[in-house]
Amino acid sequence: MRKEQQLTGRQKASIFIISLGPEKSAQIMKHLTEDEIEQLTMEIANVRTINNDQFKSVTEEFTQLYMASHYLAQGGIEYAKEVLEKALGNEKAISIISRLSSNLQIKPFDFVRNTDPSQLLNFIQGEHSQTIALIMSYLEAEQAAIILSSLPNDRQAEIARRIAIMDSTSPEIIREVEYTLEKKISSLGTQDYTSAGGINSIVQILNKVDRSTEKVILETLEVQDPVLSEEIKKLMFVFEDIITMDDRSIQLVLREVESKDLALALKGSSEEVGNKIKKNMSKRAGEMLEEEITFLGPVRLRDVEEAQQRIVNTIRRLEEAGEIVISRGGGDEIIV
Repeated sequence: MRKEQQLTGRQKASIFIISLGPEKSAQIMKHLTEDEIEQLTMEIANVRTINNDQFKSVTEEFTQLYMASHYLAQGGIEYAKEVLEKALGNEKAISIISRLSSNLQIKPFDFVRNTDPSQLLNFIQGEHSQTIALIMSYLEAEQAAIILSSLPNDRQAEIARRIAIMDSTSPEIIREVEYTLEKKISSLGTQDYTSAGGINSIVQILNKVDRSTEKVILETLEVQDPVLSEEIKKLMFVFEDIITMDDRSIQLVLREVESKDLALALKGSSEEVGNKIKKNMSKRAGEMLEEEITFLGPVRLRDVEEAQQRIVNTIRRLEEAGEIVISRGGGDEIIV
């Protein structure tokens, strides 16, 4: 084998794997692709001897990279660089950080996601709504939900709307927003245009906020942007989510929907949804439903989706009237 400074990445990996022994190596192999396993196996097969210098150098390099990755996750690039400089010196620290940065796709505001939501709220609540929306779109849904719920009512819907309609944001704007928070939080830049926000993003956030916040935002959006409001509502509860409903709620819904709509809707649904609905029907009613589904024959996908949406609208109406309660996760418990 060649000298250590000329070793390839795969050769270093093979030395490290060999040093771990068969049991630990097998655990690592489970997380590799077939192609990676094949390439690594070839390298291991070609290893004849490992001298102490090679072993020491490879294990030290692994330890340093592991430490750097850990520090990056804890506090971002600046924090990792500061710690590594104290441990390894400036030149070595810069080399390691550069290697990691070139291989990692780090999202903007990475360190913001490790900040307590109440603390972050204090940092950003005085910012423009678009700035808050940009930052929130990069947060975890639970974290963003806490912030959105804590904002004044007159700003909640505006920020929710801005997240929903947000598209690609240029690196210059992201860096400018990050710079304003630089002295309070550690934040990261980006080299490429990144997409954040959008309908799915705000739906995930709204699914985590409390019901009163959700209601205020949706009612305001109905006035400000009815089309956007309807798009959000459609995604907040889909037909397949019926499996998460309690039996009593399903029974109340079944009283409100037409049998033809139910048959059409189930024509394009999963077996799990069908079983959940039939479980809440009498044996005779279930048999009649099966017959109606069979009698329909081939149907258009559009007709199935429209029937499912009519049932979802019924579920939404019953929920708004307080007759049923839908659990949307995030610790939302139902007491029967």
